[in-house]
Amino acid sequence: MNQIEDGLKAAVSQAVAEAFDIDFDEGQVVIEIPKDKSHGDYACNTAMQLTRMLRRNPRMIAEELMQHFDLQGAGVRSYEIAGPGFINFTMNRDSLTMIIGKVLQMGSAYGTNDSGAHMKVNVEYVSANPTGNLHLGHARGAAWGDSVTRIMNASGYDVTREYYVNDAGNQIINLGKSLQARYREYLALPFSLPQDGYHGDDVKEIAISLAKAYGDQYADETEENLAFFKKKGIEFELDKIRRDLDYYRVHFDVWSSEQAIRDAGKVEAALAVLKEKGYTYEKDGALWFETTRFGDDKDRVLRKTDGSYTYLVPDIAYHKDKMDRGYDLLVDFFGADHHGYVPRLKASIAALGNDPDRLAVDIIQMVRLVENGQEVKMSKRLGNAVTIRELCDEVGVDAARYFFVQRALDTHLDFDLGLARSQSNDNPVYYAQYAHARMCSILRQAQDVPAAASYARLTHEKEVDLMKYINEFTGVVSEAARLRAPHKVCNYIQKLAQKFHSFYNACKVIDHDDLELSAQRLDLVKAARITLGNALELIGVEAPEKM
Repeated sequence: MNQIEDGLKAAVSQAVAEAFDIDFDEGQVVIEIPKDKSHGDYACNTAMQLTRMLRRNPRMIAEELMQHFDLQGAGVRSYEIAGPGFINFTMNRDSLTMIIGKVLQMGSAYGTNDSGAHMKVNVEYVSANPTGNLHLGHARGAAWGDSVTRIMNASGYDVTREYYVNDAGNQIINLGKSLQARYREYLALPFSLPQDGYHGDDVKEIAISLAKAYGDQYADETEENLAFFKKKGIEFELDKIRRDLDYYRVHFDVWSSEQAIRDAGKVEAALAVLKEKGYTYEKDGALWFETTRFGDDKDRVLRKTDGSYTYLVPDIAYHKDKMDRGYDLLVDFFGADHHGYVPRLKASIAALGNDPDRLAVDIIQMVRLVENGQEVKMSKRLGNAVTIRELCDEVGVDAARYFFVQRALDTHLDFDLGLARSQSNDNPVYYAQYAHARMCSILRQAQDVPAAASYARLTHEKEVDLMKYINEFTGVVSEAARLRAPHKVCNYIQKLAQKFHSFYNACKVIDHDDLELSAQRLDLVKAARITLGNALELIGVEAPEKM
């Protein structure tokens, strides 16, 4: 992923093989950038890794290893054996500056890689019930899931983005009954809201629009009319969800329907497979799934005594459907309240004859909205929850998305409204976007500077630091894809912006008395701008040219 580091790893691996007749794979070689710049450009601890195997002093191992090391082939100008056995490498300038040409040539494709090896992956996220607005928890999951898919696509995975619509079950019945009640209320007819219904203003608005369109056509409280309200409620809510997600820069390739899964007989088909394999049994008038055979803490009910299915059943059928579509890996993003649900799903995957490791479930921890150190509390059921759209209108789509992906998914998140609004370097979004805008401003001012003939004069410490860090980008993208960890891209963005500002403060970019050096530095700025823009794109954040 990193041309310089990959070259060093290959050379170290080959040297180990020649010196000690040991098969030491490149993947075992660790190459790092030393914190102390006096220790060279890169450092390697392989000699210490081999100490136990060879039963020799690590410095002696390092000395013998370097006797077989191809300095020229790896682009190394000099090396030093330091401390207990670290090998510090100082690179030829050409080895470092070549990254500029590579970035300029690749442009928007810089950072892309094939580490995913075209693995076919289904990523399911958001999947909120079509019964109300998308709120903060959905906002975190949407930003995270979308960023993951962007990063995985950039790393060569064949990704399908999927939204599973829970358009069946009690929540949909209650939605229909709530709409029906509000519809009758608008028509000045007696009405009764269900105890577990939806009382928000959005339900009232849908009901009023239906009353204006259809008059009293559906006023009678019949099952046929209830079916109408369920259907219209789902349509209205899904349309709103789609619009809000589009506003949030989140798009899906597939919208799956629970009702469609049921109507196609896939629920019964999945249960038949479980029964055939001997994983179900009858007890106390209910149908049970023997999940304890697959590591669950207790068996789970599939069909209740009243003949209705538990929530687990359509989920089993849905995941079987996804498996049957031929994906190598299924990725689900669940809320924290679904943590205990994971063993049941994995049990069903195994029981149906698939490798349970083909299902990966990442848990989204809770979000708190805070302002001035105080939590902003809202209630979804009462219709006053903070929605994705409200949050984006308040702080902007860029800040909303960035703040939700800058912290690891398994950590609780305090979303600071004041910080997200602020136009200061304390705001990580502003800091990164300002760096990009400054790069663009520099380049606009340099129209009369001729093209660089080489990059031989880029020897300043800050120039070298910036080049080395630009060179790290592809490896960061690959790792973030493998770990499904977009916050690693955010960390990279912040550090890249920091290194650019350090370079800019130390090195005069446009000097009309030295146009050749100016040209070389301008190309470095171009490479930094491309890299930063590509990184922001991976998390769905805009890279402004002016601020």
